Amino acid sequence: MADAQIPDKPALEGLEAKWGEAWENSGVYRFDRTAAVANGRDSVYSIDTPPPTASGSLHIGHVFSFTHTDVKARFERMQGKNVFYPMGWDDNGLPTERRVQNYYGVRCDPSLPYEAGFEPPFRGGDNKSSKAAAQLPISRRNFIELCEELTIEDEKQFESLFRQVGLSVDWTQTYRTISDETIRTSQLAFLKNLERGEAYQDLAPTLWDVDFRSAIAQAELEDRDQQASFHKIAFHGPAGDIVIESTRPELLPACIALVAHPDDERYQPFFGTTVRSPFFDVEVPVLPHHLAKQDKGSGIAMVCTFGDITDIIWWRELRTNDGESLPNRTVLGLDGRFLPEAPAGIESADAIAFYTEQVAGKTVFSGRKAIVEKLQETGELLEVSKPFTHPVKFFEKGDRPLEIVSTRQWYLRNGARDADLRDRLVELGKELNWHPDFMRVRYENWVGGLTGDWLVSRQRFFGVPIPVWYGLDENGERDYDSVIVPTADQLPVDPSSDAPAGYDESLRGQPNGFEGEIDIFDTWATSSLTPQLAGGWERDDELWNLVAPFDLRPQGQDIIRTWLFSTMLRSALEDSRSPWSDAAISGFIVDPDRKKMSKSKGNVVTPADILNQHGTDAVRYWAASSRLGADAAFDPQNPTQVKIGRRLAIKVLNAAKFVLSFGDAAEDAVTEALDLSMLATLDGVVTEATKALESYDHARALEVTESFFWVFCDDYLELVKERAYAGGAAGASAVAALRIALSTLLRLLAPVLAFASEEAWSWFNEGSVHAATWPLSRETAGDPSVLETASAALIGIRRAKTEAKASQKTTVDRAVIAAPAATLPALTAAVEDLRAVGRIAELEVVEGEELAIVSIELTPAEDA
Repeated sequence: MADAQIPDKPALEGLEAKWGEAWENSGVYRFDRTAAVANGRDSVYSIDTPPPTASGSLHIGHVFSFTHTDVKARFERMQGKNVFYPMGWDDNGLPTERRVQNYYGVRCDPSLPYEAGFEPPFRGGDNKSSKAAAQLPISRRNFIELCEELTIEDEKQFESLFRQVGLSVDWTQTYRTISDETIRTSQLAFLKNLERGEAYQDLAPTLWDVDFRSAIAQAELEDRDQQASFHKIAFHGPAGDIVIESTRPELLPACIALVAHPDDERYQPFFGTTVRSPFFDVEVPVLPHHLAKQDKGSGIAMVCTFGDITDIIWWRELRTNDGESLPNRTVLGLDGRFLPEAPAGIESADAIAFYTEQVAGKTVFSGRKAIVEKLQETGELLEVSKPFTHPVKFFEKGDRPLEIVSTRQWYLRNGARDADLRDRLVELGKELNWHPDFMRVRYENWVGGLTGDWLVSRQRFFGVPIPVWYGLDENGERDYDSVIVPTADQLPVDPSSDAPAGYDESLRGQPNGFEGEIDIFDTWATSSLTPQLAGGWERDDELWNLVAPFDLRPQGQDIIRTWLFSTMLRSALEDSRSPWSDAAISGFIVDPDRKKMSKSKGNVVTPADILNQHGTDAVRYWAASSRLGADAAFDPQNPTQVKIGRRLAIKVLNAAKFVLSFGDAAEDAVTEALDLSMLATLDGVVTEATKALESYDHARALEVTESFFWVFCDDYLELVKERAYAGGAAGASAVAALRIALSTLLRLLAPVLAFASEEAWSWFNEGSVHAATWPLSRETAGDPSVLETASAALIGIRRAKTEAKASQKTTVDRAVIAAPAATLPALTAAVEDLRAVGRIAELEVVEGEELAIVSIELTPAEDA
């Protein structure tokens, strides 16, 4: 084809808008279902794309990891695969609710009626300093409407940014985790779990966030260092006092036992006996358990209901001296304050009066202060240690330490108490191809370290409703053994407003009527179904069979325990298989001090300014330069890798313009040794880059391609340009080789430099480079050492002129280059090109120990 109009001064500016619109209009990235049906599942490459949380703004980490995925998607598309690359938005969950509360200055009160045409007190800002009491209470329906409104706006901004980043997503294949279609899929999957006995409800100790007023799952925990002190407290027994050291003296009213290690000789005489708690005077047993730590404090611990996760284990596993289960003496309510009534077991009138008058209704901090003062007064607080820091469990998005309260929740079996399921999950993890492979260990450690089934219910408002109702007995009390479920064709349902089949709405809350479940699913309970949501499970069988199991799950390393594991679990329970063949795990983005970027640390960089300042290809280059699993540092004040990427993208445009300026020539015109050598070297680059991308090593593919590109520009182009200008058969050989190399390099760079490659490709090709065929090795019959030797000689000639303080344009009367005998043929083959580029009148090649410039005689200034 004739070359298109090439700009006088090629530039990166404006390419994102130009080609973004062109790609959208042409549909180059759309999944071709007709072709997929015709060619079968093997023709498809499907990606289970991470749905970013639509609650705020994207950060540079999103650009980083999504670019890794996009490079692979573009490569597979050019390999001839029909790429299924959807995008989802994770709308529901606690982060969205918190953002809506702060953004609009409201909070949800389900007891309030719906207000049509409601206008919130604020629109915009984060209002993070506002307290819940200062936020306007509104009905659940009004609150959900605001959640919908804000997430839709966030998603529009996210899509705009992702388009600017150049993601080759099929934007006709999108989903939201709160849409009717998604709610139906999530509810249907749960009902299947329930039918098979994999989902169940239980009243049990629950990790609880007192601010969000919701249960928290194990996977959502994080440890944060908090200050504490050990309080030495004396328990009284017939054989004398036992001193314990506790950081939570406020839980003394909830104490149900003391526990020490079975091998601890100090306490073996006490096992099987009882002691009485200080002041509250409650009799508790002294029991052995292997989890007690002999070297911690005094070696014996208070078991309270509940201070930490170990307390739960002891409560479940230990028995009293009479063989009875240990009691549950809960003292903290769902608001994080002490309950109004003293727990059972406290019988002393003074203790009951103290609890109800001095402790009840107080926060943990104030309750601790009151109890510590009482123990000081009675002399049973022996000592308080100096403050120290220790890890405390927090909800990853919470502000206060978690408490443990007993609540009724829904659970999904995850292998914690089922050895067969656990072994199957480990086996599926071994079958999965991990990139990098060492990430598999994190998955296996998580599976092996599970302490309880997956708690999937949440006491929140904006999310997928749990699709069950409860029958009420003749007294109007909920009968938990009478769970009413909808049929599949009734989904989606909201039990808080929909009546079950066979019941009239008037029976809601009435004796012999029903109550709807008001809890919602944990957001991961829906996000764990992203393959099903994107792939049309139980909705579009044709699509599901074309894309599932998916080829790729790309994600961050920090959510292996949540998103990857939970998706694997749901697939194992439903289909007894892995949901994907490969998992690509990106590393973290760290700041210049090597600290992980996070909103809580305030060191997050938003990508918009970086993209606008340096250009998308520059930022994509920075991201693609990092291997999977490796952390990448980013300094917005001095983004070195981004600047290198911009320089490369500009050079691609300028090099393409220069190559195309020579015109065209037939491919079979390549005859000269140096041209054949360059193409043979390029064959090796194609082979290595292809192998790297097939192995999910985009960084290596970029490295070998970029390295050759600079040799091509700095050395080969300089070596052959005079011959190309001169014409003739030798010139045609150079022009043809230049064209072949340019076409190949643009395709090799296209997955990373999406915009610059497309722009340069359009100057001499029809269609998109991203729909072009991935280059194959031409198996060129050339000697790569010719280019390598000629490049080294050219560097030597340049250095000699520089050392002589002469311009590179200075002519040379005579030069002598030495080379080892084995290298002489390669050097000789490039002599004419070296003579031309070096402006050398007479060039002699001689044998020597190493490649070197023996002598160079510059033309005198008056003769030049």
